Amino acid sequence: MLPSSIQISGEPLSGAEVRDICRGLRDNAVRLLSLRGCRLCDRDFGRICRALAGATSLAQLNLNLGVVSSPSRIKQLAEALRTNRSIQSLFLHGSPLTDAGLALLNPALALHPALVALDLGDCMLGDEAVNLICGLLPPDGAKSGLKELTLSANPGITPKGWSRLAIAVAHSSQVRVLNLDYNPLGDHVAGMLAVAVASSRTLEVLDLEGTGLTNQSAQTLLDMVENYPTALRSLVLAENSISPELQQQICDLLSEGEEEEEVAGGGAGDTQKWERGREPAVHQRGGKSWMCPSDPSSQMVLMTSGLGDSLLAETEM
Repeated sequence: MLPSSIQISGEPLSGAEVRDICRGLRDNAVRLLSLRGCRLCDRDFGRICRALAGATSLAQLNLNLGVVSSPSRIKQLAEALRTNRSIQSLFLHGSPLTDAGLALLNPALALHPALVALDLGDCMLGDEAVNLICGLLPPDGAKSGLKELTLSANPGITPKGWSRLAIAVAHSSQVRVLNLDYNPLGDHVAGMLAVAVASSRTLEVLDLEGTGLTNQSAQTLLDMVENYPTALRSLVLAENSISPELQQQICDLLSEGEEEEEVAGGGAGDTQKWERGREPAVHQRGGKSWMCPSDPSSQMVLMTSGLGDSLLAETEM
């Protein structure tokens, strides 16, 4: 039987549903498990963690919106991740992890052999957490690391933390998507990020929506895009105090660069998109940003797909 997708959103999980989920994980019949916003007791959460520890088909795990709600659950998830070898994308958006919780989870994340996408948006993180996250973005020539990182809506991170992240991104040989939307970054941090983008050979998508930027930041970013060859294809600047003219200039330059690459390469690139589990922002994203759809329903969905690995690719709407 081909691996299936289990998606439940915002519902209390019954004992029967938990048993079915655990059976599917143990039978390696589940490739995508999404329990965003679901309510379940600690005992059932532990049962699911023990089942996913040995699952070899599970590639995407979505526990967004408060499912990982206590230190004991963080420890159970960390224990499962230490054993699991298949999860590629982990979404914990809206979980009250704090720096202490991420410290519990980090050793399992750092040693996981397959993890390439991590969503820690709105997880009440600060500078100590950023120090740990930088370890998941190893420098050139080191071990493989994250390709997509989401740190949206973590206002506890200070400019010192963002500067450390910018340095890690500049030297990372892997990261391709960085979502920092709805953080109070301001022009100073944006300037540091511009240097990181100019230095990176891999970063393709940078989301700075609603981050307190002004035309000063936009001019710096425009100069960077105009004068330095980068891998950047999408720069999201909506919900900032930036003139439409500057935003359009940046968008036009990025579009020109992408068209030139497609002509030289004979077609569109093969960039894989890992956004299916990411929480949508309050405002609709525009332009070229990669926006994930909301979950299709609040009920369990079992879908058997013959697409293999492409099950995780973004569905074009």
